[in-house]
Amino acid sequence: MQIIKPQRLKRGDTVAIVSPSSGAAEMFPNIYENGIKNIEKYFGLKIKEYSTARKSNDYLYKHPKERAEDINNAFEDKDVKAIFTSIGGDDSVRILDYLDMKVIRKNPKIIVGFSDSTTLSDYIYYKTGIVTFYGPSVMAGFSQMKAFPKSFLEMFKDLMFKPHENYEYHNFSFWSDGYPEWSEKKNTGKINKEHENEGWHWIQGKKPVKGELFGGCADVLEFMKGTHFWPKEDFWNRKILFLETSEDKPSPDTVKYWIRNYGSQGILDRIAALLIAIPSGYSAEEKIEMEKKVHSVLDIEFKRGDMPLVTDMDFGHTDPKFLLPIGTMAEIDAQSKIFRLLEKPVS
Repeated sequence: MQIIKPQRLKRGDTVAIVSPSSGAAEMFPNIYENGIKNIEKYFGLKIKEYSTARKSNDYLYKHPKERAEDINNAFEDKDVKAIFTSIGGDDSVRILDYLDMKVIRKNPKIIVGFSDSTTLSDYIYYKTGIVTFYGPSVMAGFSQMKAFPKSFLEMFKDLMFKPHENYEYHNFSFWSDGYPEWSEKKNTGKINKEHENEGWHWIQGKKPVKGELFGGCADVLEFMKGTHFWPKEDFWNRKILFLETSEDKPSPDTVKYWIRNYGSQGILDRIAALLIAIPSGYSAEEKIEMEKKVHSVLDIEFKRGDMPLVTDMDFGHTDPKFLLPIGTMAEIDAQSKIFRLLEKPVS
């Protein structure tokens, strides 16, 4: 596959806002509008809202084609330099057949989202080779930027505005799980209790490995398995697979079953490393239990005790979250505890 890097962002560029899944922007306009304001304020970007951006849940559910058409149009729009999703949801897999991959491939642009947007970031990369980004959405991430450490803003600029070789990720100083009730305007821009970030858990791995980043929300990837959206077997060669779990809080056993499925497909034999995010809603005991079960699947069931396994990483449904460029070459060094990109994700 030829990897296509979208162009970097500059102050004054226009960003399209779309809602490929949930209509939460219509339900909580205060959260959505605060996210828009922060994107303008902190990044100096202009906003162009597409028709689905503020539509209701009911409308979006009944019009999957319109959701896809907004994305097609945003890629084709010469004024738009990047596409940000408003938030996640649970059915963006329904829009994939309506995406115009010829238009998207001819107009490579940055597209950012997480959770249910996993379908978009992964499928667009798989079908076109365009580097996509797993990261904050307007309502879950950008709206809360004021509460985040300065390193969050710096990361975003280092990856999208002034990219450089060998960008190295570091854990944020704290992590937070979820948000205060969004229906109360006083909670706009706020996050739940901050927890000290004690760093990632390097469970196994001996030699440094290199591979292309690929992954997203494990719950959502289950929607794609067994469909024509799911990558072919040889696609998985030397991928660094990153997975996170949703606010639905799948049990440690469920995560074990999902990882076992990757093994049964032969994917664990092909990938270079497995990265797992801080799981949303888990207690400390549940985190340990999940780590043990995943480690057992890799080491005992599929004899991949050599493969780096890193858990409790800063991406997914906790905040602040990393911006991970799908399709970009990265390195995991379990001995030196280093996670870095080996190339610029944008041109």
